[in-house]
Amino acid sequence: MVAQSPKLQSLKSIASPLTITWERLPQDFVLPDDPVDNMNQPTLAAALTESLELAGRLPEQALTPTNYGICVNVNGQTIVKAPDWAYIPAIRGTRDDVLMSYTPNLQGEPLAIVLEFVSATDGGEYSMNPRYPYGKWFFYEQILAVPFYGIFEPQSGDLELYRLEDGRYRRLLMDEQSHYWIPSMNLAIGAWQGLRENRPGYWLRWWNAAGEMLPWRLELVAAERDRADEERDRADEERDRADRLAAKLRELGIDPGAV
Repeated sequence: MVAQSPKLQSLKSIASPLTITWERLPQDFVLPDDPVDNMNQPTLAAALTESLELAGRLPEQALTPTNYGICVNVNGQTIVKAPDWAYIPAIRGTRDDVLMSYTPNLQGEPLAIVLEFVSATDGGEYSMNPRYPYGKWFFYEQILAVPFYGIFEPQSGDLELYRLEDGRYRRLLMDEQSHYWIPSMNLAIGAWQGLRENRPGYWLRWWNAAGEMLPWRLELVAAERDRADEERDRADEERDRADRLAAKLRELGIDPGAV
C-alpha cells in the first residue's frame, strides 16, 4: 500500500525536455570538495554497509557508496550528486574503474535505493527544482529513476520511504514491525534505537524475511562472547556435579576411579 507524497516545492514548467545520456565523468571535471553536513552521516552509512557485508548480502560487484559522485549528462551538462548512502547491485569491471564517480547504465546497473540523512532545515531532500543543477528529489525521480528513495531523520528516528510508480515517487506505509520491505534486496529497512560507536540514538537497520535483524560486527562478537560464557558455565556446573558425585561415593567407601 502507498500513501500520497508530502507537500513538495512547486514543480515549475521545464523550459526544455530532458535529454539524458550516460557518460563517464570528464577527466577535467572538478568534483566539489564539500564536507559532509555532520559527523553522524559517515557513521550511519558505514553501519548500513557493515551489516550487509557480515550477513553475506553484499555481492562482490555490489557498491554501497556514501557521499560519492553519481554522474549523468543532462542536456549537454554533466550533473553529479553525492547521496548519503546508495546501493548499486553490480558494477562492470573493477573498483579501480569507479574510484572517483559512477555512471549508472554505462558502468553497471542502476541504483536500487538511495538514502538521504536529514541534517539541515532547508528541505533539500524534497527539492523538485527542475533546472540545473536540479534538486535531489527531481534528480533521483526524474533523471536517475531510482526505484526507492528514503529520507531519514537521525534525531527523531523518522524514516520515509518512497517507491517510484508511473514516474513519480509515492510514499510507502510501514508494515506491522515499522519496517519497509525492499523486494529487490529481499530485505526490510527500518529505524532502530541503541548505542554504536559511543553514539546513542537512532540508526537504520536491515531485517531479513524471517524478521531477524542483521547484526553489526560488535554484536556478533558480543554474541560469541555470551556463547563462550554459557559454555564455560555449563562446563563448571558439570565439573561441580562430578566433584559432588565423587565425594558422595567416597563417603560410601567407593573409589570414584573404580566406577
